[in-house]
Amino acid sequence: MATTTSSEIEIRVPYADVDQMGCVHHSNYLKYFEQGRTELLRETGWAYRELEESGTFFVVTNAQCNYHSPARYDELLSLTTTVKRVTLARIDHHYELRRKEDGELISTGETTLACVDGNGQVIAMPDGLKRKKKQSRSVRS
Repeated sequence: MATTTSSEIEIRVPYADVDQMGCVHHSNYLKYFEQGRTELLRETGWAYRELEESGTFFVVTNAQCNYHSPARYDELLSLTTTVKRVTLARIDHHYELRRKEDGELISTGETTLACVDGNGQVIAMPDGLKRKKKQSRSVRS
């Protein structure tokens, strides 16, 4: 079995995220995925703010979301974010969003982030970030 870096967060669906039918609007799932990546990075000992202040940025180059079941206002959701692949200048994440109460699968997704400088030119990830990623919490998959 492979070891992968993973993190889990809880998200309470706010009223502002639902549509007229009371379901989470499809655009909000990518926002939830961003929350998951941000917290995963924080668990490795980094914050996006630190990286940006040093001139390192991560831009989304690909995003995919599959909808399996609707989430509704005030439901508690569990989002698992997993690093699937890391290269010199790229990180691929996988997401699995479930309803906390019954474990029902709500959505899955993937994103690819590229590491760039302040001018948008692709650069290598900082060495310290790669080392911290290796030290982060791991789970068996």
